[in-house]
Amino acid sequence: MPNPGSPEQMQKMQEAMPAMPKGTMIGMVFVLIIMMAVMMFRDPLGAALNYVFCVIDFGGELPVFTLVIAGLIMITLSTVVRSFITDPIAQAKIQQEQSAFNAELRQARQENNLFKLKKLQEQQPEMMAKSMKTSTDQMKIMPVTMILIMPMYAWILYFVTHTADASSLYVTMPWGTLNLLDSAMGFMPYWIIIYTMISLPIGQLENRFVRYYLLKKRLKQLDAVH
Repeated sequence: MPNPGSPEQMQKMQEAMPAMPKGTMIGMVFVLIIMMAVMMFRDPLGAALNYVFCVIDFGGELPVFTLVIAGLIMITLSTVVRSFITDPIAQAKIQQEQSAFNAELRQARQENNLFKLKKLQEQQPEMMAKSMKTSTDQMKIMPVTMILIMPMYAWILYFVTHTADASSLYVTMPWGTLNLLDSAMGFMPYWIIIYTMISLPIGQLENRFVRYYLLKKRLKQLDAVH
């Protein structure tokens, strides 16, 4: 029996691994197109969206509160759209299979069980294919979510540069006072950092809640059918 870690075995695994699906590349191209279009027309796009989002700018006097509400709107819309397009049961099944497979692989390596390790490594291309399919599905959804996310960033930029009062852009943080228009490390504006820090944890919570709700609803439907 060949050594699971031998060059011959590794070469066989590489040959058996699936190629990157075309859907992934197409999704990346669409994302780049959307980003380029928003960057080119960000000022007129932000001005147009200001007619809608002016209700949350509070006269430019509460920029941080505006960032919080804008983050809530953006994350909620993208989470709902992404959750309704994907299949929660299929995703949960693939995640469970990958978790169980990785646990068995770690155990086989710890026990130095070469026979079991060889069998598991032979199954790795199949698990890689499932993982790649999940990534492809996410890339297909990404252009749709980027249509919601990128215009929101364009409006936030318009808000902090045109609407917000200059004195209100100074925010007191635990380490001192900063201007939202200033850049951290010379390239990243503080308003993007604060906006991202607000959006990411909220997005994770909303994503888990929506996926749990849809998964529970789908399981009830399957139980009713069977």
